[in-house]
Amino acid sequence: MSGEERTTTAILAAGPAAARALLPLTVLVIDDERNIRRTLALCLESDGHDVSSVGSAAEAIEEAARHFFDLAFVDLRLGSTSGLELIGPLLATNSAMKIVMITAYAAIDTAVEAMRRGAADYLSKPFTPAQVLAVTRRVSELRQLERRIAALEAGADRAAVTFDSACAAMQRAVGLAHQVAATDATVLLRGETGTGKGVLARAIHAWSDRAQHPFAVVSCPSLPMELLESELFGHARGAFTGAVRDNPGRIAAVERGTLLLDEIADLALPLQAKLLRFLQDRQYERLGEQRARTADVRVLAASNVDLELAAREGRFRQDLYYRINVIQIDLPPLRERLPDLIPLAEALLAEVRRRRSPIGFTDEAIDVLKRYSWPGNVRELRNVIERAAILCGAERIGREHLPPGLAPQPPVIQVGDRVSLAQLEQAHIRRVLAGTHSLEEAAAILGIDAATLWRKRRKLGI
Repeated sequence: MSGEERTTTAILAAGPAAARALLPLTVLVIDDERNIRRTLALCLESDGHDVSSVGSAAEAIEEAARHFFDLAFVDLRLGSTSGLELIGPLLATNSAMKIVMITAYAAIDTAVEAMRRGAADYLSKPFTPAQVLAVTRRVSELRQLERRIAALEAGADRAAVTFDSACAAMQRAVGLAHQVAATDATVLLRGETGTGKGVLARAIHAWSDRAQHPFAVVSCPSLPMELLESELFGHARGAFTGAVRDNPGRIAAVERGTLLLDEIADLALPLQAKLLRFLQDRQYERLGEQRARTADVRVLAASNVDLELAAREGRFRQDLYYRINVIQIDLPPLRERLPDLIPLAEALLAEVRRRRSPIGFTDEAIDVLKRYSWPGNVRELRNVIERAAILCGAERIGREHLPPGLAPQPPVIQVGDRVSLAQLEQAHIRRVLAGTHSLEEAAAILGIDAATLWRKRRKLGI
């Protein structure tokens, strides 16, 4: 009995796997023996994996270009082709793919060469179902770990934002996000800069069935069109000057996950056409290639401008606007969420307190925070709180620790204005203090001693 026949018999005899894999994988089986392909697929499918199988190197490259695979089992001898020659082209289509070489002609030198070229493991025929499932389990654990690391890296700098809100508009936004998270619908997040569109997008991903898969953000205004196209769709080596290696692109990198297109209004019109095709057909081409690829990726979009108006003015494709606006979620600005302001500020302070001492705010500081209009919304609030925590050496952040621009500035008082002498004296002392480096210098300019100036400052509340 040949090695292929013994492997086939062992797999068929084993029946369904007893243990389930941690994470279902998409698997490509590449073997010129039809029975091996069929029985290996049966073993893997019984463990919950999605399996495709091909019998030649050409079919393998074509299949890998069309679909994303976590794992590939590659026979060492594929007719007149060596499976070793397939490792490079397969990894070029998807650098995250794990490749396992399988052969009935096991040898140390071929195993070493396979690992050198990028294979993750090596199986000798005849192998048992337990060996096959042990390999897939290791790959499953590795892919899950890679995704967790990617999620941690993506969220490392994320602001602490609570979705508990007393604002009806915010409650509606979060409720709608919960409702659509379980679907694959394209969602358009609308709101001013800093309102938390990116944070809510991550929450939608975390609440969805795609939570175990990658989440990525592409900032549309951050790159020129050609580089943005490469970032989004990928490129082939030599596609443009400086393209020294293949780049799979963000769409391929987040297969079965979620992609957020931040500030989508800044996407150039030629890229809008390519994005529309991907949203409609799930197909795209890398720069420098003519081959169509497919991907299973949920797309979320965020914008701080009126896309409907931009579409009417010809700055944004109307058909793309209708395609991404399946569900629209509007996030209110912070100035319309005043009941949330102080709880949110306290949550942000609690985050930065891991390294610093303030534990709260004075009444004067709270009054300043409430009176400010917050054009930068939650992002601006976070920056203000972090700055105040750095400058504050006391237990509570006071008005003096907040940026001067937050508090309304008193009108400038000039000599001869219809004001009292006390108001004029206070304004003059403030200006002198602002333009000097020490209390002694200011006292000398004012013609009084430092102790008198200290008492006047205390009396006038300076």
